[in-house]
Amino acid sequence: MGVEYQPKKSCNGGEEGHCDSASGDHPLILGLLPSALVDHVAKVDWSLLSQIPGEPGGSFPVENEELEHILREVKVHSLSSLDDSSSSKTIAGGSVTNTIRGLASGFGLSCGMVGACGDDQQGKLFVGNMSSYGVNLSRLRRKKGSTAQCVCLVDELGNRTMRPCLSNAAKIQADELIREDFKGSKWLVIRYAIANMEIIRAAIRIAKQEGVLISLDLASFEMVRKFRLPLLQFLESGNIDLCFANEDEATELLRCEEGANPEAALEFLAKHCKWAVVTLGPNGCIAKHGKETVRVPAIGEAKAVDATGAGDLFASGFLYGLVKGLSLEECCKVGSCSGGSVIRALGGEVTPENWQWMYKQMQTKGLTIPSNAK
Repeated sequence: MGVEYQPKKSCNGGEEGHCDSASGDHPLILGLLPSALVDHVAKVDWSLLSQIPGEPGGSFPVENEELEHILREVKVHSLSSLDDSSSSKTIAGGSVTNTIRGLASGFGLSCGMVGACGDDQQGKLFVGNMSSYGVNLSRLRRKKGSTAQCVCLVDELGNRTMRPCLSNAAKIQADELIREDFKGSKWLVIRYAIANMEIIRAAIRIAKQEGVLISLDLASFEMVRKFRLPLLQFLESGNIDLCFANEDEATELLRCEEGANPEAALEFLAKHCKWAVVTLGPNGCIAKHGKETVRVPAIGEAKAVDATGAGDLFASGFLYGLVKGLSLEECCKVGSCSGGSVIRALGGEVTPENWQWMYKQMQTKGLTIPSNAK
């Protein structure tokens, strides 16, 4: 099952440049990745989470030394035996990456990435992982330097705590983006990050000139909490067509206002975006488009092996629904199916078995499964 892959040329060291030769292709959906990221995902006991900086459950940036320390401690605090390969994995990571990989591998849509990766071993791993799913990397610049990394710690309950390290990572600059990067695409997927706002604004400006729609993920409750005012101004610009927020992010968005809750946040987002979605974990999601508001329950078992990527894969399903012209409720149902598929295993990469599980759930719900499903 899965996508029928076309062979691609991948990064192979040497001069700086692009990561494959498919520059003439125009992916339907693009992901903006200022700095490519590799995820180290591991199941750990709770004691490790209490020893590292930041609150459990969120995302808190660390420096290289702290990243290496956490990776060493992971070996000590692993929940599984050392010979259990399912206790940890290293894959291309990041919210946008998870969404794009899901769209390409599970839904068979033409997808690409625009951004930069380092010319190190982690960069090669990122390129190899994404290329294996047929993601177009002709817009991903290969640069001298390191590739960003993130440790994703998963506790006994399936909750994930992320510690990204972006120090000195290879990064695309705003003035390197060109119209050809976005020509022919329909959607650009971005993640809110205050450190990347210059790049994000440049990408949106050029994408809009090409008639590309913008999908925004609010990243994390910490990002919303610390940089709420710039985010509000960003949303009020009118450039965001679709916005995804989870329950914690939605609460932070309106924390200074009376009666702040996910429903109120949905109404606020819908004033500035054509489509607004607030995911509610095991309670499903709520969404609004124009005057229509829907509430859809979660699909599948409530117990998650690992919540990493649940919101990202929900976005994959929802975007697939929009591309296929499905109703708002159907988009939410597909999103719930795809979001439910990724929490059944470790990391933000859906296994072939769990894609099959998703297709079965879609059929049960009366949804047409993607043409690439086998």
